[in-house]
Amino acid sequence: MKKDLHPSNYRLVVFKDMSNDYSFITKSCIDSRETVKWEDGNEYPLIKLEISHTSHPFYTGKMKLVDTAGRIDKFRTRYNKK
Repeated sequence: MKKDLHPSNYRLVVFKDMSNDYSFITKSCIDSRETVKWEDGNEYPLIKLEISHTSHPFYTGKMKLVDTAGRIDKFRTRYNKK
């Protein structure tokens, strides 16, 4: 087996769905500059997500429009027929 193949810096990280403020904690080695205080009183690195299993239409069964960057409005103004 090859040595140093997998990262060794796994730690607990909080992932937060920005569309509905759902947060969950899991192990990851992703880097983050932000931290958040979790329910247990400890501070963990924070990773912000645009969509997760709590807001994705496949898992929720609902079609919900998530437009965080105003992409639809930009498209409409650019290609609006005059």
